[in-house]
Amino acid sequence: MQGCAMTGVRPLRPAERDWFRALNNAAVPHVNHLEPADLDALLAQAALAQVAELDGAPAAGMIVFAPGAAYTSANYRWFEARYSDFLYVDRVVVAPEARGRGLGRALYAATIAAARAHGGRVAVEVNEEPPNPGSRAFHERLGFQQVASVTHGPDKRVAMLLREA
Repeated sequence: MQGCAMTGVRPLRPAERDWFRALNNAAVPHVNHLEPADLDALLAQAALAQVAELDGAPAAGMIVFAPGAAYTSANYRWFEARYSDFLYVDRVVVAPEARGRGLGRALYAATIAAARAHGGRVAVEVNEEPPNPGSRAFHERLGFQQVASVTHGPDKRVAMLLREA
């Protein structure tokens, strides 16, 4: 991928579902494993499902929810119980060979712009246990600030982060 150029952010196409699921599942435990039906359910409720391309091919993806979704994620529900104007980034995945190329930043820029259009903020959680220091540093560079730490059992703790749009 050396020499490839980012060619933009666009909606995830139905034909790219298997690609997205494989990329997602390669990123476990930083994201939850998805079966085909799980991904279909997420996409049916998502406010945004987008990809960032390198030279016209998808290389990163993001799924985002708005308030009012039927999504049962404990982390999404935590934000929904406290905020009425947010976009919740459920998952971001970047192909290993495309990391460091600005694709994650481009996906977040598109999400921040969408949140700004609605006068809101962007919400995300980052694993503290098991730790994900790379994701934490990335989000801090984008201006996210921790608003809470939530424990989900003995081996799972997340930092709840917000960024004003």
